[in-house]
Amino acid sequence: MEKERRDIITGQILDASIEVHRYLGPGLLESTYEICLMKEFQLRGIAAERQVRLPIKYKEYELDQDYRIDILVEKEYILELKAVEVVLPIHQAQIITYLKLANKRIGFLINFNEVKLINGFKRIIQG
Repeated sequence: MEKERRDIITGQILDASIEVHRYLGPGLLESTYEICLMKEFQLRGIAAERQVRLPIKYKEYELDQDYRIDILVEKEYILELKAVEVVLPIHQAQIITYLKLANKRIGFLINFNEVKLINGFKRIIQG
């Protein structure tokens, strides 16, 4: 049941991302794709939050610094959006770190600066 639900949500995330990319095309700012993807999720009835605070914890201390998750879908799935010419290993390391810090299992690295979005869509499973 869990795998089935995960597959459905993964499909919805991919489909919504493709719709945004199809409508806007490549070459815009990451923030543009983020706000449009949030609207697409809203139109589809998918719960999502943007720029979710991810505090830095060191030992038992929460420090006065945080990261921001671009989009958190259904309180479970982290989306890291990019609009870059080339996705670098550091981008993948970034989402893996976010997954660890947020104690989540599944993330998506989505680069909207591709001719075909499927070439810029990567699912990452932690643990």
